[in-house]
Amino acid sequence: MRRIPADPRLLGGALALGMLAVLIGGAFVGLIAEGARNPQAAWAAFDFYLLRIIRFTLLQALLSTVLAVLPALVVARALSRHPVFPGRQLILQLFAVPLALPAIVAALGLLALLGRAGFLATPLGALIGEPWPGIYGLSGILVAHVFFNLPMATRLFLEALQTIPTDQHRLGVQLGFSASNTFRFIEWPALRKALPSVAGLVFMLCVTSFTLVLTLGGGPRATTLEVAIYQALRFDFDPARAVALTLVQLALTVVILAVLSRLGADTAGDANLSVAPRRFDRPNARERMINVALLVVTVVFVVSPLAAIVFAGLFADLQRLAFETSVRSATVTSLWLAFAAATVAIALSFALLRTRHLLQSRRPGGRPSLFERLTDRGAGYVLVVPPIVIGAGWFILLRTMTDLFALAPIMAITVNGVMAMPFALRLLRPAHDDAATRHDRLCASLGLTGWNRLRLIDWPSLRRPLTSAFAFAMALSLGDLGVIALFGSDAVKTLPYLLLERMGSYRTADAAGLGLFLAALTLALMLLSDRLGRSRR
Repeated sequence: MRRIPADPRLLGGALALGMLAVLIGGAFVGLIAEGARNPQAAWAAFDFYLLRIIRFTLLQALLSTVLAVLPALVVARALSRHPVFPGRQLILQLFAVPLALPAIVAALGLLALLGRAGFLATPLGALIGEPWPGIYGLSGILVAHVFFNLPMATRLFLEALQTIPTDQHRLGVQLGFSASNTFRFIEWPALRKALPSVAGLVFMLCVTSFTLVLTLGGGPRATTLEVAIYQALRFDFDPARAVALTLVQLALTVVILAVLSRLGADTAGDANLSVAPRRFDRPNARERMINVALLVVTVVFVVSPLAAIVFAGLFADLQRLAFETSVRSATVTSLWLAFAAATVAIALSFALLRTRHLLQSRRPGGRPSLFERLTDRGAGYVLVVPPIVIGAGWFILLRTMTDLFALAPIMAITVNGVMAMPFALRLLRPAHDDAATRHDRLCASLGLTGWNRLRLIDWPSLRRPLTSAFAFAMALSLGDLGVIALFGSDAVKTLPYLLLERMGSYRTADAAGLGLFLAALTLALMLLSDRLGRSRR
């Protein structure tokens, strides 16, 4: 009996899942092997210092979440109450900028604004009656986390408010609802439904924050688990403590995700705003003044670090930096590593999408198989394992086998590509499924498969979303510092790594110039991704 050959799409999905399993499984092997080799030292690392780090990690995440989410509720409602006014769209676009900004650049902007020698150091020092101490430590971490997460939470809450049916707003006006009644009976149910997801997403981002805490932490008293893992490997070279810290970080992440899942939270938020419903109520003069004040304060808070980045960068000797060999080399390294990581992300995403669609089309009904579930939702679970945990596991596993720093490009490309893959999946899936639904029967009748089908049939529909996802993945990889902070060296330096070096050696002017350059590159890629995505829609 002739055997029917396996569909290449199934093989592609299996290989993609296999790569994810090897990457994450290899990290666990390294951790378990080190723990088994020296269990006494690993167990001894569970001491009071570790408990203090855990407490600080949770404390800063909780405070950051409260400080970001509660104001976001009020700001989102203010934007929802005024669906049309000059500059509204500009504010929404401004609130998307922190999402695209590399964390180390944002930290540099906050230091340029609120550091000991920042633009506001003199007036703030006069206000408190003594020299301004800067924002290192818990205060700096909180300000940075709110800068990143308040705009994102605002957009997510605004999206929830825009799902309220227009009929409810019309009914509220007919019943003579005041602003407080409108909030209580119409707006709050939508916000309450979105609150667990938004708060859970912000909390997870703060728990797994690495770059901001590394640059703004200010010492052992303001250290989170991820920064402690990095310090244990790169500075103390204490693999046993790194294993203990990594296992605690992983366990903490899993527990938090489980609790948030029970609360109904979705930690993979999406800030794409839908069309706002028509509003029939009009805020009175007092409410308009309050809303205007809220929006002005929020916009100033978001704009100030961005302006500080630009001003500080322009004061640097940009011409000299542009011709420095180290800067040019770091730029080339960053771009090709980001390009390769984006290629990995797109390849993995496309393979998983094709496999999932094939399995779904072959399934007449009933529950999907484990293979289909893994290609559908399972790929997103890689975000449960922070990049620093994967890097630490492979660092420990490979340290006795080969030159760790020679593997820096491979590790950066692989880990960054895998971490960008879930976001690329979200951008690609709607267009891919639509194209597959429209073209499957035509391609089957013509006998078109594989490369010929992609080139002749699917490419016109997928070109823009593929390019958009590629630019987005490249931007995410370009500003990453997590893996390269572990494996980077003089031979392999990216722009974020070089920027961190210049900050550590107190060459603040050079760091400002590099930050401006890195921000411009990343924002250009994000704008390209957004424009291509909008063109598709």
